[in-house]
Amino acid sequence: MATARIVPVLLAGGGGSRLWPVSRDSLPKQFQPLVGSLSTFQQTLQRVSDPDLFEDPIVITSEAFKSFASRQAGIVDRPVSLILEPCRRDSAAAVAVAALLVEHRRSGSPVLVLAADHVILDDSLFLEAVRSGLEAADDGKIVVFGLPPTAPKTNFGYIRRGAPAGENDDVSLVEAFFEKPTRENAVTYLNEGYLWNSGNFLFRSDVMIEEFARYAPDVLMAARRSIAAAQSGRGIMRLDEPAFSASPKISIDYAVMQKTGNAAVVAGRFRWSDIGSWDAIWEILPHDECGNAALGRGMAIQSRNCLVHSEGILTTVIGGADLVVVATADAVLVCPRERIQEIKGVVERLQGENTREASMHRRDVQSWGYIESAGEGVKRIVVDPEGVVGSRRQMRHSAHWIVIKGTASTIVGGVERTVREGGSLHVPGAAMCELSNFSNVPLEIIEVRTGRGSTSGGDDMHQAAEAVDRSRNLRAVTALVR
Repeated sequence: MATARIVPVLLAGGGGSRLWPVSRDSLPKQFQPLVGSLSTFQQTLQRVSDPDLFEDPIVITSEAFKSFASRQAGIVDRPVSLILEPCRRDSAAAVAVAALLVEHRRSGSPVLVLAADHVILDDSLFLEAVRSGLEAADDGKIVVFGLPPTAPKTNFGYIRRGAPAGENDDVSLVEAFFEKPTRENAVTYLNEGYLWNSGNFLFRSDVMIEEFARYAPDVLMAARRSIAAAQSGRGIMRLDEPAFSASPKISIDYAVMQKTGNAAVVAGRFRWSDIGSWDAIWEILPHDECGNAALGRGMAIQSRNCLVHSEGILTTVIGGADLVVVATADAVLVCPRERIQEIKGVVERLQGENTREASMHRRDVQSWGYIESAGEGVKRIVVDPEGVVGSRRQMRHSAHWIVIKGTASTIVGGVERTVREGGSLHVPGAAMCELSNFSNVPLEIIEVRTGRGSTSGGDDMHQAAEAVDRSRNLRAVTALVR
């Protein structure tokens, strides 16, 4: 039995177009509270929080999501190490990087790779499965976690179990993997006792490196070089882009798992979903007596088997059946549940037409925080602790900044000024300005556009004051942009 604590590795760099319009490239599903009040990323962090069993997690994500990952980890009080991918290369490259980093820290350490966008509803049963797999992992097996199928799903991978891998009846050798079968084959797999592949892995770091060297040496080489040339500091490692981009785009399943003869599977008893579609969200949410599920300000009346999700606008469905209705601030989706897999094609079409809503939210994520549009002429700017917004020019309009949280350090037109909570600052059009947050709490600012071009500020200040006065107080302005 392994005595070292497990190093959790969260893969949190992917997208999720099948959950459009909530999940988009600029803010994918793993950082959204799709099931419960916390994001699936935060839920996963909490799932591996037992200090007797786990080390502090490693999170592999992209530069664009650094702020979200750091902020959300802080909310659930989980210290993490961030590994930033310079480009997307699927899961194999990320797993190779994780194995190399953990091996360098302590050779042969147990590693638990988890998808940050999955939902597990029974944490205690999941941890029981992890403990069951530790002996097999310590013996040099790459352990996967399988679940008994509840339906012949064609979008999941399946596992055929072989001989027992030890004394625990729940742990078997893997005889074969099968990816996304036809419906006919899925029915056969269901009847013959195959397991769904949950896509989470437990292994010794040295064993995974050996398997990469045998089956995917090009991935391993790219991972090594990207680490060797990486930039590191303050708990963040930025992998080298030229080296990392040389890795093939391939999943860990195709790169290693379907080739290795060294895999074992734990038959889990926990409820799991990869929430890969709105239909999957509907399946795991609580239903009313007519099978309807609602999230946010959604409501279904005289309807059956509907999902209604709203991020603010009150959204009602009357007399619907088997519908998915999703409303965000800038897009609405209405789709029969049986056609939910077609959403990806809709997103691809919108992207082909250069439609902003296909990939971008009103919240524009930056390395220092984010900017969120709240309608014509009003934005909410959030700057992370120690974040710096580089010099930018207000080319077409002047603006009024109102600090609603934290302390802003500004340079506007060469003049330095500190603006504390409740204070405000006028930014003339065309002025060079820099905004910094040197505190340990996020800085939040409301930006109200007040005019065009460079002005003396008198009329613009009057317009800004009117905009704030109409909101009655700063709390109302804050609510406007949340």
